[in-house]
Amino acid sequence: MDFNLLTSFVIATAVLAISPGPDNIYVIMQSIAHGKKFGLATVCGLISGCIIHTTIVAFGVSVLIKENDWLFIGIKLLGAFYLLFLAYKVFKSPADFSVEGNGVPKKSLLQLFKQGFIMNVLNPKVSLFFLSFFPAFLFSSTLSTVIQFYVLGGVFMLTSFVIFSGLALLSGSISTYLKQSNSVGVILKWLQIIVFISIALYLVFSE
Repeated sequence: MDFNLLTSFVIATAVLAISPGPDNIYVIMQSIAHGKKFGLATVCGLISGCIIHTTIVAFGVSVLIKENDWLFIGIKLLGAFYLLFLAYKVFKSPADFSVEGNGVPKKSLLQLFKQGFIMNVLNPKVSLFFLSFFPAFLFSSTLSTVIQFYVLGGVFMLTSFVIFSGLALLSGSISTYLKQSNSVGVILKWLQIIVFISIALYLVFSE
């Protein structure tokens, strides 16, 4: 078991979770507009949806690996190209972090949980991202691929939960800092680009 690879996975996940995106911005907006517990309810819904995507990717990829090694190589290469495409999209996007919470409709905690869950489950890009991201971090030659994907999914969810919850709890001070800082958006943008490109290259050159 390669614990260094798992550590790298945690670091990459943390960078991606803290980088500006629709999910964490939505969490911050709910916290700013209505309070921390509303942001946390949204977080729980978003993270729970990852279970579905992990299951889809775990069993789908495992079947392909068993049937044909070349298919798995093809998946890894397509994943690398997709990650490079994401890096390009981040590069072309503005380096800002808009977290205005004005006009955010108030919903119950259960409604926010359901909305976060549905937002995640119905987003096919999440499964595609998992399919691109996870194969680079298969960490054991003895454990089954299904178990490894579930471990990675669990680590991804736990790391994202910690980051997203931190954003929800500290949303007031974070949003003020982000609005005042001209450099934080640029730093987060380039960290995200570096992570995407690094994982893409690892997918291409790993055995």
